Amino acid sequence: MRVARGTLRVYTWRVTLSELQQIYDQPFFELVQQGRNVFLQHWKHDEVQLCTLLSIKTGGCSEDCGYCAQSARYHTDVKAEKLMETEEILAIARRARENGSTRFCMGAAWKGVRDGDPRFEQVLGTIREVSKLGMEVCVTLGQLSLTEARKLKDAGVTAYNHNIDTSPEFYPEIVSTHTFDDRLNTIRAVQDAGMSVCCGGIIGMGESEIDRLKMLEVLTNFDPEPESVPINCLMAMPGTPLENQPPVDVFELVRLIATTRIALPKSKVRLSAGRSRLSREAQALCFFAGANSIFYGDKLLTAKNPGTNDDRALMDELDLVPQPPHACTRDTVAV
Repeated sequence: MRVARGTLRVYTWRVTLSELQQIYDQPFFELVQQGRNVFLQHWKHDEVQLCTLLSIKTGGCSEDCGYCAQSARYHTDVKAEKLMETEEILAIARRARENGSTRFCMGAAWKGVRDGDPRFEQVLGTIREVSKLGMEVCVTLGQLSLTEARKLKDAGVTAYNHNIDTSPEFYPEIVSTHTFDDRLNTIRAVQDAGMSVCCGGIIGMGESEIDRLKMLEVLTNFDPEPESVPINCLMAMPGTPLENQPPVDVFELVRLIATTRIALPKSKVRLSAGRSRLSREAQALCFFAGANSIFYGDKLLTAKNPGTNDDRALMDELDLVPQPPHACTRDTVAV
């Protein structure tokens, strides 16, 4: 398949690596315009999903992901903390809702969860309370089986985040304590339980552009396609093996966002970690290319993020408004 200049081809999913390369390698402005056209065909043009991410259990993780400051294997400034109590989490969730967030995401620095573990039962109780606030509820708790996935869905989780990070081939270069197939097995359990999948990757870890496109190829083979795709730029954290990686080139980021939008038109594309290093103009270009979701709040799990006032000011300048909870594409809901 060859993408002719000016041609708008919309994919549902299952895009080959060759097709992804041809999309990605288009002249820059033609690629960005195509991403914009696909976005406008499927989504309200002025809406951006605002997600708040909270680390409910920070540090002390047994995994060795080379990008993560929460690993107990590395000497970083992140100290191990116990699991937050429900009332403390609820207070933060309420503030997030008041500030405009429509999705509340909770992350725990664990290898995974197991049915019957008291900590898992505590998290289930917290999810039940947060789900009463009217926001979408997303969690990222590491590996799980179908049993745990079903309990999370029953408790009120609408989406489970489990990034594949990079290509299958490059994955062993960044983590050795679990495999790429382990990631896919968790995602399969999440989908079998009826939850939406939030799954994307990280760029800037030393991978090639082909690795990034191979990651997208895997995502387009999910059935159903991911509900949302976070595109993270590595925040090189002191003390981690990747601390000396250079920042991602902004035009490479925009190319990847536009390609993701074209290949996965019905997925929310989230401009995630690394936004604190992007100018207002760079973020605007990312939105134009097809991003329609951000993490909203001055901190991600352990990294800095633009403040809420800065984000609302930028949205006002760009005439953007918060997307309502549970928003779908134009072809799945009347608009």
